[in-house]
Amino acid sequence: MLLIGESLNVISRKIGRAFKERDPKPIQEEALFQKEKGMDFIDINLGPAKKDGHELMPWVVQTVQEVVTDLPLALDTSNIDAIEATLKVIKPSENGVSHLVNSIMVRPERYERMVPMVAEYGVDFIALMWGPEGLPRDENERAALCVELLYFANEAGIPNEKIWVDGIVTPVNIQQPQLMSLMEFQKMIADMAPGAKSTCGLSNISNGPPDHLRPILNQTYMVMLERCGMVSVISDPLDDQLTAIAKGQRQDVVDIIHKTMDGEAGDVSGLSKELQDYVKTVDVILGRTLYSDSWLEI
Repeated sequence: MLLIGESLNVISRKIGRAFKERDPKPIQEEALFQKEKGMDFIDINLGPAKKDGHELMPWVVQTVQEVVTDLPLALDTSNIDAIEATLKVIKPSENGVSHLVNSIMVRPERYERMVPMVAEYGVDFIALMWGPEGLPRDENERAALCVELLYFANEAGIPNEKIWVDGIVTPVNIQQPQLMSLMEFQKMIADMAPGAKSTCGLSNISNGPPDHLRPILNQTYMVMLERCGMVSVISDPLDDQLTAIAKGQRQDVVDIIHKTMDGEAGDVSGLSKELQDYVKTVDVILGRTLYSDSWLEI
């Protein structure tokens, strides 16, 4: 599983201040930290950046690339001018992996401008399944949006291999059925768009539950999505357990999650408390158990 580090983000008080004050030190420290933690990409999230994004994003990218040259970057802002200005100055990553534009929505006013741009500069992009009416209602609406955007991209000369499909993760405590829908959609991608990659904003699933429950939700859903074919997630570099699972170092966790998905976990009383918690979390995500903030205590 490829990991896209999420914490070089304007919503961080420290990083947001560094962006505003053009202070390179915290930005470079965070980029080096993410590299040390095993991230495969570094996401640079400016948010809307309406006022000065066209100047700020290139500066941040150049600041990061002064200290990290061998990791590709994900350019994350809704400001199209900022993306375009950055693509003019960004240096290729030394490991040869393409940079990533995060993201292009399935809205004509967005993709008709952005797709030719990424085609011109030869970078990959995340195809975000957010359409004219917002979040798709189910996997079939996701599929229809996916076909629309990928067809347009293919016509512009972009092969599926340079497209990363994001079906959108929703919070478990308010939109649990959408988590199942995303898994069903994920299974469809290989047949619908051969060669396309996939990713998601993983931590959205735990946006709302108490902080101490966020890691196990993120970790469990990542394994479930990977089993459905997902190849990458945008993740928290501070979550060492998630990174270990993603890099194949906790096969016991993967195995018990798979068994639980299949209804084959059996009597879990002999399992460690850690593995029992993963069983309970799978059941919550699949809707077998009603969500509550105390599901691990039951």
